[in-house]
Amino acid sequence: MKKYLPFLLLPMALASCDSRHTIEVCNDSDIARNGEIAQVALSEIRKAVGQGSFVITDGESAEVPYQITYDSLVIFPATVAANSTVIYNVAPGVPSQVDTVACGAFYERRKDDLTWENDKAAYRAYGPALQASGERAFGYDVWTKSVGHPVVAKRYRDAFAKVASFHEDHGEGMDVYTVGPTLGAGTAALVDSLGDIRYPWCFESYEILDNGPLRFSVRLTYPSGAFGCDSAVRESRLISLDSGEFLNRTEVCFDGLSDKATVAPGIVLHRHNPDGYVLDNENSFMACADLTDNPDGQNGVIYIGVVAPQADTVVLRQMDKPEGDAVAHLLAKSGYNPGDAYVYYWGSGWSKGFMPDWEQWTDYLADFGRRMGHPLKVSVK
Repeated sequence: MKKYLPFLLLPMALASCDSRHTIEVCNDSDIARNGEIAQVALSEIRKAVGQGSFVITDGESAEVPYQITYDSLVIFPATVAANSTVIYNVAPGVPSQVDTVACGAFYERRKDDLTWENDKAAYRAYGPALQASGERAFGYDVWTKSVGHPVVAKRYRDAFAKVASFHEDHGEGMDVYTVGPTLGAGTAALVDSLGDIRYPWCFESYEILDNGPLRFSVRLTYPSGAFGCDSAVRESRLISLDSGEFLNRTEVCFDGLSDKATVAPGIVLHRHNPDGYVLDNENSFMACADLTDNPDGQNGVIYIGVVAPQADTVVLRQMDKPEGDAVAHLLAKSGYNPGDAYVYYWGSGWSKGFMPDWEQWTDYLADFGRRMGHPLKVSVK
């Protein structure tokens, strides 16, 4: 398994107790946070422990893994009871190696796939080679997982070597979700005045910003002239996936729009279970239970969800003409000002993996929205 050293290691022993400082993590919500990624500015850590490497430990002196992100944050998993504060320690020292949980890569050989994962699920965005091929696949794809360690690179190796198929479960999950010319599992798109979706193209370029061990981040840019819009309109997306979470945080920005618009993350509904969905305007989420592209194949159920705190409304939009097995979209519509950053969350769980049933999935989405409304507050003392 890939190991990651979170920062430059210097030849020093763990400092004595009197050089330690504390990191306070406050949870002001009524929801317990179990292994949730907390974050604090690296500059705050540096003020406390200097410029060398450092170690974070919990109240029982157990070392806590961490990562320094591209935007100079220190992130680490924190467990904090509801309406409580937990104290961690930080001191100069050499951190242990950390198992990689969240990671991704660009797979040029497979028509420019950008595929990433954490311990809960894997996701794929399609790139320029697939666009050039004429295949129409606009949305995010889902790869199911039933193991907590990285599997994507192995799946590609096995597929290229023709020793195993993506589409069969070899004990760790598979690719049994259909995207096609839809928004797939949570892609955001512009929506016109008639309510029609202006489908995005495949991404034009990518930049991987963080590649584990605890967070994967990538910036995707999209070509001008997509979305059935003026050629000046361009889109960028900043996607991040943390260990322990089922949902990706995504920040979308449209430049070149001449006026206010409507943006909507969407989830495709397939004919196998067209009524298996929920629209929750009170908690700003929507979800569906997708029976996979082979409902009779004992492949379980893929639960898809979008949490959109900025949404004005979540609605069902039937397709005027079905696209293969796709018959409708769930849409979380929001007003959008040109150049703004629109933030929402999307992702999946699998009934044969880490999300056993529909009730737990919808509970997770509701709790997720409340957690995002009450982020953990972190300070260095």
